[in-house]
Amino acid sequence: MAHIGVIKWLEENGYEIQSICGCSSGAVVGGIYAAGEFEAFEAWIRSIKRLDVINLLDIAWSRSGFVKGDKIIRALTELVGTHKIEDLPIKFTAVAVDMENEKEVWLNRGDLFSAIRASISIPLFFTPYNYNGAMLIDGGVLNPVPIVPTFGDDTDLTIAVNLDAEEPAKEQVPETPSKKERPENGSKIQEALAALSKRLYRSGAKDKGQPTGDIFGVALQAFETMQGTIARQKLAAYPPDHLIEIPRNACKMLEFDRAEELIELGYKKAEEYLGGKK
Repeated sequence: MAHIGVIKWLEENGYEIQSICGCSSGAVVGGIYAAGEFEAFEAWIRSIKRLDVINLLDIAWSRSGFVKGDKIIRALTELVGTHKIEDLPIKFTAVAVDMENEKEVWLNRGDLFSAIRASISIPLFFTPYNYNGAMLIDGGVLNPVPIVPTFGDDTDLTIAVNLDAEEPAKEQVPETPSKKERPENGSKIQEALAALSKRLYRSGAKDKGQPTGDIFGVALQAFETMQGTIARQKLAAYPPDHLIEIPRNACKMLEFDRAEELIELGYKKAEEYLGGKK
């Protein structure tokens, strides 16, 4: 959602986006923008309520992941339509990771939402995606801020958006519940994930000293820590012309009902980092 705010600022300030590369949420927003359906997507995501988030989760009942992801991809396809990446008006690359061969994969041809589904396969949460025989997972596992796929593009500037920036807690966007149902529905999401986590990944340890808890939450925190470290390394190795940093603590996972404030955060950060630069 912060990506949406960044794009809106760029458009309003005379920038023309000619090439996009993204992984995970960046692949979702970038791919839909490249397809020319940005306004419809923004309107849709601004309308999402917490109950809608729950309804978009199709439980997989599998050790490879909690959620199949078919419902969210189907919803986006109905909204945006089907597209071939090579036919998009803007060059687009989604980044995923081939688990078996332990390598980064650039998806720049074929069905748009197949590429996006592969790129968003957060380990443990989404099941891995079978893409032409290869089991692919979230591109953020190896490259949270993919820049190299744009090196051959004929553009004036490369602008990167890093969602794993470390900033003080005061930078966190305050949540402003507007309905009584918000805390209740939010707790339902967390309770459902915790229950699934314990059911699917119960270790069976019976020692009194063995810690217990939500293994999904632990895994997610470990994944975010890993992404932050890798992002810093990649940005040091391949520095963009401009870097927009979004604090990792701006929101929690699945808080898609906070679109208004998080889009505004992306817009504000774009102004902060790019204002006065051309």
